[in-house]
Amino acid sequence: MGLKEQLEQLRQKHLEEIQKAVDLKEVNAQRVNLLGKKGALTEILRGMKDLTNEERPVVGSLANKIRDEFTQAIAKKTEEIEIAKTAKKLEKERIDVTLPGTAIKAGQPHILMQVIDDIEKLFLGMGYSVVDGPEVEEDHYNFEMLNLPQDHPARDMQDTFYITKQLLMRTQTSPVQARTMEKHDFSKGPLKMISPGKVYRRDTDDATHSHQFHQIEGLVIDKHITMADLKGTLEAIAKTAFGEEREIRLRPSYFPFTEPSAEVDVSCFRCGGEGCNVCKQTGWIEVLGCGMVHPNVLEMAGIDSKVYGGFAFGLGPDRFAMLKYGVDDIREFYLNDVRFLSQFNQKG
Repeated sequence: MGLKEQLEQLRQKHLEEIQKAVDLKEVNAQRVNLLGKKGALTEILRGMKDLTNEERPVVGSLANKIRDEFTQAIAKKTEEIEIAKTAKKLEKERIDVTLPGTAIKAGQPHILMQVIDDIEKLFLGMGYSVVDGPEVEEDHYNFEMLNLPQDHPARDMQDTFYITKQLLMRTQTSPVQARTMEKHDFSKGPLKMISPGKVYRRDTDDATHSHQFHQIEGLVIDKHITMADLKGTLEAIAKTAFGEEREIRLRPSYFPFTEPSAEVDVSCFRCGGEGCNVCKQTGWIEVLGCGMVHPNVLEMAGIDSKVYGGFAFGLGPDRFAMLKYGVDDIREFYLNDVRFLSQFNQKG
């Protein structure tokens, strides 16, 4: 059989086999068997050395034509298999767009931030400013400007993290008030501010104490400020935090930076004042401290205490949250247990 006949026979046989291939593995095997270095087409063409000069161009042209046909057939079959494979995959992975989507669980503010946000909204609505300040503070602002000189015994009430003799981790947010009083221009109006933030004290962590916690302190300085103004403000805080039906009472107390000073109790929101384990059977719960700003504090800030007066108060959002939601261990707020924190879902 001549080379032309062998080539024609090879063409007919393998074009059919290429068409019958069902996967890429078979197609690739056909390509190697036909067009590889040891493929059938190559083996047939080895016999061209025995052809006459007239026969070689004819056979060579036919061989090239058949090689192109094989190449095109293999490429076409590969494309068909790829398309079929993709179609099958798409069919298998078809998505029913009419099905309801999977709900994405959104995060929420930490319960302490919820308490702080509620109090901030209350005071912003009353025309107060929310003022921030440094957590690494100077002794001058943290103590001395608040009527607590170096030898004052009340300094022992606050165990302090000192960095140097003059630098410390603030024990209260009151130094923000001291800094603000220094800069305030009373010709532009009264000073009304709150200063929320983290504070630090050398304390042993337990169910009711932490070396780091939150405070919100408020301050109003103007002419003709009285205890009545303070009491009305405190009632607004109690009703916002614990419910509209809450009542408050003031008991005399002592703070170096206020005179007179008072502790504030709120009527128990668990028992309504009848007495329970939350209020220790008294019907009242202690929630914050307050008082009229001490004249020495005003004078230290360059404010004439004979013309201006004011009130100040300080509360703990951590304690507010513990009381409001019945949490008996302050450490729960800082453990980042989602199961615990997700109980306090903010509405709206």
